[in-house]
Amino acid sequence: MKYLAVLGRQPEISLAELEAIFSRVSRFKTGLATFAADSTPDIARLGGSLKLAEELDAEPLEFLQNLPEGKITLGVSDYSEHASPRKAQGEALKLKKILTRHGRSVRVVENKAATLSTATSLHNGLSGAKPNKVELILVDKTWWKVIGVQDIDAYAKRDQARPARDAKVGMLPPKLAQILINLCGNLPEGSTVLDPFCGTGVVLQEALLMGYKAYGTDIEQRMIDYSQKNLEWLTAKPETGFPRGASGRPVATGDRRSSSPCQAPDPLEKPFQVSQGDATNFSWEQPIDAVACEGFLGQPMSLPPAEIKLKSEKQRCGAIVVGFLKNLAEQIKPNTPVVIAVPAWLRPDGKYSRLEILDEIERLGYNQLNKSREGLLYYREDQVVARDIIILRKK
Repeated sequence: MKYLAVLGRQPEISLAELEAIFSRVSRFKTGLATFAADSTPDIARLGGSLKLAEELDAEPLEFLQNLPEGKITLGVSDYSEHASPRKAQGEALKLKKILTRHGRSVRVVENKAATLSTATSLHNGLSGAKPNKVELILVDKTWWKVIGVQDIDAYAKRDQARPARDAKVGMLPPKLAQILINLCGNLPEGSTVLDPFCGTGVVLQEALLMGYKAYGTDIEQRMIDYSQKNLEWLTAKPETGFPRGASGRPVATGDRRSSSPCQAPDPLEKPFQVSQGDATNFSWEQPIDAVACEGFLGQPMSLPPAEIKLKSEKQRCGAIVVGFLKNLAEQIKPNTPVVIAVPAWLRPDGKYSRLEILDEIERLGYNQLNKSREGLLYYREDQVVARDIIILRKK
């Protein structure tokens, strides 16, 4: 079936995420993409998409008239070329007028822009969960029905409520952690995702919530203690959304010591493992089905570094990345996906300077899937140290 995605703040990264897990992905318009999926996609597993929608198989009025009895809450987002708040609101009010004439009660969500924000859609219940709370998307003459809205409250809650956080080591956004995992491709449920620079465990947390086993290592024991505490919190609290069995116990999604990730889980087995170790020389347990991580980003900076400082940081960070990939190459099977975010530094001209390690990476036995790397820089406006996402496969 064909679906529409409203892409996130950095659309090239959002598009790459969709391309890694769905078929027939294509850019539809600025900020929009279409893709095909055999089953209804779950937006909670997509860090880079703000909304998902499916194409209406009927005219919008006919669709709304066939909704169950009761009050209808309706919002319209217009992504057409000449869209405006007035035009979008006018479409909604026109539908309301006809429905009211036929005896239906309708509340229209106000358009402050041509498209409803994620927060507006979410807080008005237009996420597709309730049949009579509907957001319709208009793209030129094509109508789509929203089936999922990114739950910004859930992301904030599981990020900020974690018991062990450390702003000094940087905080990986849960959305980006999901993207890094998804860029590994379609992994079987219960696959083991390794993060060799696990920090406070954000990638591990998102891997667990996505149905995978989580395996983390970090050079600092303090970070391992933080990850352990955070993952125990995640798997113990019912409100975090971690899957549970009939008894209420957290359940693992596969047997980490088995080569078959689809084997029935042992409800007493922990679904995660963390250990202290240096990624450049550590020997990891098997199996390792995918690697998703944020590598060492170097020193935090508030201003673009001087050339001598930039050269020093590049050498230090590059040596760690190359050392890690050399060590990893000897321990994973061919075609194992490896997705790593490495640092890139803002320069005075507004461009970012990347690590120059691609030739070395290929010599270590990896194929790079995004050789241009254009567009896969993750950063906030004026952020000095950005995250440069590299997508690899073991040869």
